Amino acid sequence: MSRTTTLNTEQVPADSKPTLDAFSKNIGFTPNMMASFAQSPIAFNAWATLLGSLSKVLDVKTRDSIGLAVSEVNGCNYCLTVHSFTAEHMAKLPSDEIILARRGHATDPKRDAAVQFARKVIETRGQVSDADLNAVRDAGYTDANVMEIVALVAMYSLTNFFNNVFDPDKDFPAVAPAGSI
Repeated sequence: MSRTTTLNTEQVPADSKPTLDAFSKNIGFTPNMMASFAQSPIAFNAWATLLGSLSKVLDVKTRDSIGLAVSEVNGCNYCLTVHSFTAEHMAKLPSDEIILARRGHATDPKRDAAVQFARKVIETRGQVSDADLNAVRDAGYTDANVMEIVALVAMYSLTNFFNNVFDPDKDFPAVAPAGSI
């Protein structure tokens, strides 16, 4: 059960409304996480701006795979449901790839390096080894790409932490618990 209010249309602060309306129009409905997060126009709009900017980095399969890996490490069931849904329906990742991403891997070697690196970043709180950094560079990622991977880890962690703290009601199909994958 949610530990905060999921706002209805009339309750959304004026400064959050344009951003929430744009998401709702784009997605086709208003996810509970966003209807809750909109309570703070500053935090919500900052997150939305970061999300918009980072939606232009790497490719959608890599971004969704990183989201799955980070959400698994952070134990965020809400984000795992969202990223599993978007990975399947938007990134067109098959279910075995989704499970692999949750474990911090991918079948594509270059994507695998990015997902492994993202998982190392979250597990070590950024204290990655030279070997970790060299592995992602050797896979073909520039330092700018590595910075984008770190930014994705931070952005996904923000939503993971928000959802773990406030536990909005799930509005995407449930996924198997970590121990069963």
